[in-house]
Amino acid sequence: MTDAEALVALNMLPKIGPVRVRRLVDYFGSAAAILQAPGDSLRRVEGIGPDTAALLRRWEEVVDLEAELTRAREMGVTVITQQDELYPAPLREIHDPPLVLYVRGQLLARDRMAVGVVGSRRATSYGLTAARKLSFQLAHAGVTVLSGLARGIDTAAHEGAVAAKGRTIAVIGSGLGRLYPPENEALAARIADGHGAVVSEFPILTEPDKQTFPQRNRIVSGWSSGILVVEAPAWSGALITANNAADQGRSVYAVPGPIDRASSLGCNKLIQNGARLVLDAGDILDDLNLLLPREAGGAPGVDAAAVARPELTEGERVVWETLHTDELQLDEIIGKSGLPAAEVASGLMRLEIRRLVKQLPGRRYVRSS
Repeated sequence: MTDAEALVALNMLPKIGPVRVRRLVDYFGSAAAILQAPGDSLRRVEGIGPDTAALLRRWEEVVDLEAELTRAREMGVTVITQQDELYPAPLREIHDPPLVLYVRGQLLARDRMAVGVVGSRRATSYGLTAARKLSFQLAHAGVTVLSGLARGIDTAAHEGAVAAKGRTIAVIGSGLGRLYPPENEALAARIADGHGAVVSEFPILTEPDKQTFPQRNRIVSGWSSGILVVEAPAWSGALITANNAADQGRSVYAVPGPIDRASSLGCNKLIQNGARLVLDAGDILDDLNLLLPREAGGAPGVDAAAVARPELTEGERVVWETLHTDELQLDEIIGKSGLPAAEVASGLMRLEIRRLVKQLPGRRYVRSS
């Protein structure tokens, strides 16, 4: 048995959990060794009582490991562990990182640069519009949008990222074979088909319940560089995720809402208590310094701006190169670039979202320094 297979088996056992498994691995040296250890040795590990030791000893009676691995293969699901390169590095830092992640779709190295977008399931039109807009902007800027595929704000966040042809990760509170809510199956398929991945720490046939969703929330916050709460009442699971983020040392952002609406009270309270107020994605990008990493310009001869601009379209590249280091008016950019006015205007807007270009008074434009 490989260590990865042993971790899948341990993840399927009830009431073991990542913290206990970490202690067991530290004691026995590997996950596979845990499943072969005698009961008296298991009980020497902190937190492992007689009942847990007995469960570990008879794990093959409780877990059908071969069936689980077969299900994963048949569904095209990849199972990764903390030893895998694509396991999200920020997750390794939290108190109880998932033992395994079931992945439908594909994770990329760039998904480590991620912002979680969360909010109410019973979202208003205002909240849904804000979630789509901000997620579109973040994804268009090259940031991966994380959310939970739930109804309301989560769904709008994923839709915005997909519309931007960017990356989005849906971390769900059930097994991949029991996707919830079922009406988001088509959206999940779109995400997995070239726009990111649907991810779960739960065995494939796990049904959603009141415990699985809070467990899921710690993954969204732990994976992210920051959490954006778009719309949330005073009592909301989104606020639990925001609290997780603060405890994990992540940044917390919130969209303000009308003071007379219960649906905005949670966000307004977050801002009152120190969360950064967000009007557009640039507020988050500036705060996290995601687009202009310091190391990019550290070496002589390195074009820091070139490193910072992810996946420019041909039109955006022409506009960018036309600007060079000079301040130019809109008409001058159109003339020098040779592009239609509409394409220049839309290119400038997208470059502004990425904080690669800034607009000066008099409709003059310049590259951001």
